[in-house]
Amino acid sequence: MAEDPGAPAAAPPPDDDRPIRDEDGHLSADFVDAVHAAVEAGDRPRVVALAGDLHAADTAALLEALPAELRSDFAKLLGDDFDFAALTEVDESVRVQLVEDLPADTVAEGVAELDSDDAVYILEDLDDDDREKILAEMPVVDRIALKRSLDYPEESAGRRMRSEFIAVPQFWNVGQTIDHLREAHELPDDFNEVFVVDPAFKLLGTVPLSQLLRSQRLRPMVELMTETRHVVHATENQEEAARRFERYNLISAPVLDEEDRLVGVLTIDDVVDVIQEEVDEDIKRLAGVGDEDLSDTVLTSSRSRLPWLVVNSFTAILAASVIGLFDGTIAQMVALAALMPIVASMGGNTGTQAMTVTVRAIATRELGRRNTWRIIRREAAVGFLNGLVVAALVGAAAGWWFADIDLGVVIAVALVVNMLVAGLAGVLVPLTLNRFKVDPAVASAVFVTTVTDIIGFSAFLGLATWWFGLL
Repeated sequence: MAEDPGAPAAAPPPDDDRPIRDEDGHLSADFVDAVHAAVEAGDRPRVVALAGDLHAADTAALLEALPAELRSDFAKLLGDDFDFAALTEVDESVRVQLVEDLPADTVAEGVAELDSDDAVYILEDLDDDDREKILAEMPVVDRIALKRSLDYPEESAGRRMRSEFIAVPQFWNVGQTIDHLREAHELPDDFNEVFVVDPAFKLLGTVPLSQLLRSQRLRPMVELMTETRHVVHATENQEEAARRFERYNLISAPVLDEEDRLVGVLTIDDVVDVIQEEVDEDIKRLAGVGDEDLSDTVLTSSRSRLPWLVVNSFTAILAASVIGLFDGTIAQMVALAALMPIVASMGGNTGTQAMTVTVRAIATRELGRRNTWRIIRREAAVGFLNGLVVAALVGAAAGWWFADIDLGVVIAVALVVNMLVAGLAGVLVPLTLNRFKVDPAVASAVFVTTVTDIIGFSAFLGLATWWFGLL
């Protein structure tokens, strides 16, 4: 069922001139339509001929392109040619729906052929009952290994580790190790290092595969091994583990349990997935979007986005109430109403820029006590400097547009004040939320926008009221 991950996508059948990919490198519409028609017709030979040899990532793209009601039919028609590794590449909603639609024994058979980290990734989002049904159909050894990984907390290194690895006793030599690698059947398909452990399975060190193959057979493994400086604990947050990979340029790292016994290995391909997930999560939260995928239904997407829109509606009312305090000023000078969106927009954009940099710095642990005040001063200075430039441009344009130099001066001063405050808010709001253990990526945008709107409207309309003596 599994295929060589480096294998190229299959060429179209000889009697079919439909290209598999379009000019952008995506699966072509004609190819997807051909598979769609074959699945609807229940034509297994045709489905296998078209999609049986696709790379797992291309199969995943095809699954997402097919209508939801045909995805399980597609997998069933492929049968043994369906690579369950494709489920690690699709959106969560697609993966869960497909696994639930397929028979438990079919899923168990397909998942059992995957590396343990991929198997856990597929099973972890299922309901407990569905997961147990699938695990019950698996061999005992596989079931125990997967359950152990699934028992670790969500978003922990234990959930991402691969439990297949090479570990040898400290008293072995190079020749014994190489013979073991040649003769043992239950070994991972790919590995680049051998771990040396004591009788309690505690890690003593590692031997790179390249060094092992260049050493004399009688040389003891303990002489070749190097002490492992960078280990990951199974309960450690996956983001922290990924950050260690980034900091020390790691390719893999041993995973230890609570008693410092070797239980798995975390590899760079898993870390890349973690980094992508975390970045995706942060970007969505900055926009007030929950755990949403492109394949989600309208109702699911609506539920994901609505909560912060409701919160934003109340903060918008608060900002509007500030405008209400100056209704007399606006009534006497209608030009102010035309210029207010400029003040709000420039303040909001300035605050968003500072907030984005700050939230990212907090997430990557680049912002701490040692440099907090420096960043605050920097963002305030950037906001002030940009405010001067924008104020000069907008002030001149407003003065020419309404033939009123005083009005240009008023909006220019208001912009400088608002963009200075926006720069400060973009830093201080995320820092304050983080101090109170609130995820700054989730809540910062609403509060920063509220601050910039209130300050911008107050500065502009208040200054206009004083400058023109309208009240």
